[in-house]
Amino acid sequence: MKQANENPLTCNGHPEDLGKTRKDSDNDDSATNTSSTSSINDVPLNNCPNTSSSSSSNLNTSEVTTNPDSANELVVLPEVSFNIRIQSSGLEVFDLPVTSSELVQEIHQVLMDKEETCHRTCFSLQLDGVILDNFTELKNIEGLKEGSLLKVVEEQYTVREVRIHVRHINELIHSCDLNDLYNGTNGYSLCLVNDITSSDTPAASATTDRKKGADMNESDTNVPEYLLPNQNNILLTPLFSTNNKVNRLQCLKVFAYSGWNPPNGSRKLHGDLMYLQVTTCEEKSFHITACTKGFYVSQTTDEKFLPKPVQPKAIFHSLVDLLNSLSPAFKKKFAAIQRKRCTKHPFERIQVPYQIHPWLSPRFEHTMDHFRAEDANINKLGHEDHIPGQVRDWNEELQITKELPKKTLPERLIRERAMFKVHSDFVSAAIRGCQAVVDGNIMAINPGEESKVHMYIWNNMFFSLGFDVKEHYKDFGGDAAAHAAPTNDLQGVRAINTLDLDGLHTLGTIVVDYRGMRVTAQSIVP
Repeated sequence: MKQANENPLTCNGHPEDLGKTRKDSDNDDSATNTSSTSSINDVPLNNCPNTSSSSSSNLNTSEVTTNPDSANELVVLPEVSFNIRIQSSGLEVFDLPVTSSELVQEIHQVLMDKEETCHRTCFSLQLDGVILDNFTELKNIEGLKEGSLLKVVEEQYTVREVRIHVRHINELIHSCDLNDLYNGTNGYSLCLVNDITSSDTPAASATTDRKKGADMNESDTNVPEYLLPNQNNILLTPLFSTNNKVNRLQCLKVFAYSGWNPPNGSRKLHGDLMYLQVTTCEEKSFHITACTKGFYVSQTTDEKFLPKPVQPKAIFHSLVDLLNSLSPAFKKKFAAIQRKRCTKHPFERIQVPYQIHPWLSPRFEHTMDHFRAEDANINKLGHEDHIPGQVRDWNEELQITKELPKKTLPERLIRERAMFKVHSDFVSAAIRGCQAVVDGNIMAINPGEESKVHMYIWNNMFFSLGFDVKEHYKDFGGDAAAHAAPTNDLQGVRAINTLDLDGLHTLGTIVVDYRGMRVTAQSIVP
């Protein structure tokens, strides 16, 4: 398993810093940190691709120097740290440390990760009654200073916001499951921090250390059997996470979109956006209506559509608040999951930009997840979740972000964030495309040719799959040389990107190993 290169802008382990490292969610189109060209080099044994990434430029704000004789002189502007106060409904006002260069969107991300406010997604931040733009830097907000009060104001839902909210709640429910970590789905990667520390919290770590110290005299001479020489059957089990047998907390038995979707014309005029179906651990089934104001339980059953709300009518802006009122078991288990999630190291809680795809995975119990089934069966190839129905021009985006100005430090930060965002999206889309190519979900553009290489075009990307292209490597190693050549080509592209010369552009390139096959993906030349 290859370890991803270090992200130059990381958090220091404090929960409030998660907004700086968390990868953008579906409703977050803002940029992150650096530009990258990614390669995938190890052949996995399971059905998930293996990735590794390199950064084309590293920027450390504490070590920036200037050259007065250079045309591209880097001007360092001072960065100010201060505290602001956040007021959210149902909670006491709390302080949040920020810096002047942060975006309003990063405060959104912190609130969506904080234990008390994680279940709220459709809201705006207001200062003295003025809504703050998500992509504005804090230093550019007039009147924002030390001790300023930002109010979290609930906004009306749209169909897109409902989908984002429901998906986010489902991710919170499964936030402590290890399936996504091993499979590399939803941007998550496996982290062994808690395995190394043998605990989730510092208090538990101290208790464990005392126990280890007490048993040291008895166990310091005991060597695990699998490390002894001349072992015939060596298991791979020690390579797995020691926490893969954690008991899973089931909040809901069924949580899915209802079969009554979509609302008909008359119900849309009444404000209905979407219908959900929920079965609690108490074996009670509910049909929930999502409207512009929030969520409420309707009189609908599996056999008959009755859109009127149950009495007494209660509309909750957050789906979690509604489920808490319906199921005591959900309220208890959901709170326990969030407490456990917040005790984990930040690197285990965030979606990392440099994903790690392990080539070994333990055998997990297969559980029901309607949203996972929807993703597997609905054909969304070529489309992005946050811009439905649109295909992105990857080459155009890559070249435009590279041409952004980079004279001052704020300009370089904006450029690096934009380049890194586009590269991360490109890598994520390319991985999905490579999986679709190997799985046979995309038709080759040369299916009748006898060549050993098949070519595909999808989502404004070009894919090549095969060995020994037209026997070019017949006298130089055959298929083995053809298998290694794409990685060498990628290293050349990476070296050119590292130079970062004005006017010198390269294609977006990624090499993916999936199910024993090597696929090269590139952006298309206009």
